[in-house]
Amino acid sequence: MGTAAAPVRFCRCACFCSENLYVARYALHVRFRNEQQLRQDYGPLEQEVERRQRLGQESAARKALIASSYHPVWPDIYSLLQDEALAPEFLAAAEYSTSPGADLKGLLQRLETVSEEKRIYRLPVFTAPFCQALLQELEHFEQSDLPKGRPNTMNNYGVLLYELGLDEPLVTPLRERFLQPLMALLYPDCGGGWLDSHRAFVVKYAPGQDRELGCHYDNAELTLNVSLGKAFTGGALYFGDLFQVPSALAHPLEVEHVVGQGILHRGGQLHGARPLGTGERWNLVVWLRASAVRNRLCPMCCRKPQLVDDEGFGDGFTREEPATVDLCALT
Repeated sequence: MGTAAAPVRFCRCACFCSENLYVARYALHVRFRNEQQLRQDYGPLEQEVERRQRLGQESAARKALIASSYHPVWPDIYSLLQDEALAPEFLAAAEYSTSPGADLKGLLQRLETVSEEKRIYRLPVFTAPFCQALLQELEHFEQSDLPKGRPNTMNNYGVLLYELGLDEPLVTPLRERFLQPLMALLYPDCGGGWLDSHRAFVVKYAPGQDRELGCHYDNAELTLNVSLGKAFTGGALYFGDLFQVPSALAHPLEVEHVVGQGILHRGGQLHGARPLGTGERWNLVVWLRASAVRNRLCPMCCRKPQLVDDEGFGDGFTREEPATVDLCALT
C-alpha cells in the first residue's frame, strides 16, 4: 500500500509586505523598500506593512474562534456543495467542459461573451434560493460580535470565506469540480487547467460604507465575480486592458451586475467598480491561483517570488513545482 502524499504547503511572496500597499486616503498603490524611501516617496506606511506581516496568524486565530463560537442560521451551507445550489447553465457548461472532445468553440456557445477582445465572459453560477440563503448567512454573521477580517486592502466591508469556514465545503469544490474545467478551456495560457488554490471573499457596498472600488488588478491568475444581491442601482464594473499594457484604461468597458451571474476575467485585467447609487450590493469574489504559473513570476512584483510560509492557501505559491504540470503548455 502506498503512503499518502504530504499536504502541499502554500506560501506568499515577500513582496506582499513591500509592493502594492494600498493607501485609501490617496487611492494609490505604493511600494515600500525602507523607511527613508517610504517617507521620501509617500509618507508613513509602517502601519500597513505591520498589518500585512501579522495577517496570516491573525486570520487563522479568527477562524478558530469563529469555528468554536459561531452558530449558523443556515447550517446546510456548511455541508459539501450540492448541484442543487448551482444554476443549470453553470452545470451544463461545466459538464460540457469535461466531456470528450470539448473545445473553446463549443464552450462559448454555453456562456455569454462580454468582450472577445478582453476575454471577459459571464454565466449564471448560483440559483436564486442559494444566493438568498448565503446572503442571510453573511448578514447573520455580520451582526454577530465575532471578529471579522477585511476582505482585502481596498474593501472595508465583507467577509473572508476562509475565516467563516466556507472554503472547504463551498469554494474548494466549486474550484475543483466546476471552475477548473471551464477555465482550462477559456484561459489555458493563464494556468486555467492548473488551478490549485484560491482566495475567496464577499464584498459589501452600501450607503455610509464602501460605495465604489478604485482601479486595480487582482493577485490571481483568474477571477470569478458573482453578484449575490441585494436590490441596488449603480456599481457597474469597468475593465481596461492588462496592467502591463500602456494606457490600459484608455477605453474602459462597463459591465452591469446581474444577480446570480458571475463574471470571469483574467486577474491581471485592470478593473474597478463605479459608485453605488442606491441599495446594497454584495458580491462573491474568488481569486483563482495556479502555483505552476506564479511560482515562476509573482504577479504583484513581477519578479521571481521570495517565498514566506503562510497560513491556509497563503497567496498560492508553493516551494515545489507540481509534478504533473507540463510547463511548456504555459509558455
